[in-house]
Amino acid sequence: MGIFLSCCRGSNEEEDSLTVSVEQRRKQAEEAAERRRLENERRGIKDPEKFKRQQAKAQEMEKREMEAAKIGGGNPNLRWTQD
Repeated sequence: MGIFLSCCRGSNEEEDSLTVSVEQRRKQAEEAAERRRLENERRGIKDPEKFKRQQAKAQEMEKREMEAAKIGGGNPNLRWTQD
């Protein structure tokens, strides 16, 4: 009977290999969180590169508008008048 029980239990080495260290769990959790963040960031965007270019273009336009406002003192040179 002792022989039968010893083969069914398994060895301590198998138990050690099945358990994951705390450091490995943290690393896996961090990687999973990063994957989820990237997936959420890309959700709904068909072409991420195009989206990045559009963002950069919008930031450049905003920067130019701010510079123009500083140079012009906030008053535009051209005014619209309705006749």
